Amino acid sequence: MLGVYCSGVSGAHLNPAVTLANCIFRKFPWKKLPVYALAQLLGAMAASLIVYGNYKSAIDVFEGGQGIRTVGLDTSTAGIFCTYPAPLLTKTGQFFDEFIGSSILMFCLYALLDDGNNGAGNLTPLGLFFVIYGIGACFGSNTGYAINPARDLGPRIMSHAVGYGKQVWTAGDYYFWVPVIAPFLGCTFGGFLYDTFIYTGDSPINAPYMGFTRFVGVRAKARRSTMV
Repeated sequence: MLGVYCSGVSGAHLNPAVTLANCIFRKFPWKKLPVYALAQLLGAMAASLIVYGNYKSAIDVFEGGQGIRTVGLDTSTAGIFCTYPAPLLTKTGQFFDEFIGSSILMFCLYALLDDGNNGAGNLTPLGLFFVIYGIGACFGSNTGYAINPARDLGPRIMSHAVGYGKQVWTAGDYYFWVPVIAPFLGCTFGGFLYDTFIYTGDSPINAPYMGFTRFVGVRAKARRSTMV
């Protein structure tokens, strides 16, 4: 919630999957997507490194000795930084848990921002806090509800670098790719659902042929301009 208030000048996406959905449905410039995604990833890495540095001594004691870093044990601390699935889940279950959570996130975020549908206005960050809290309460026990590729991948890279080793990538039958890919697809689907059933503003979903003709027209215009 505080992150949204602090980074409002840039739109406070804080999530590459949200940025992608905004590029698709809200005309956010595509050229900014790589810049935003990189900034979000680096921010997550920096934040997790600060947390690790602050609690390094406590982690040493809890893990059983200085420099001991483990994944998947009762005394493991890797879960502080990135998500790991419950052992009972299949790969399909892992994926859809993240997909559904991310879809709900994007659907509710668009509802909070939609002034044509009693949007939350200045209370959007508070509303988003309750949305994420609800997603965590409902989906947290399965996968840890990453619902944000940067929030999971950034700390995972950091935890590998500080000594948790390759297990951060192999744990959960190579689970690491699920919280990276599923949120992109889930947020896109959530945005699609909101614009299809509720949103009445400017969106590709509300354009003729779902904006396909506009997309083709832009591409054709770009080709003509390069030929001049």
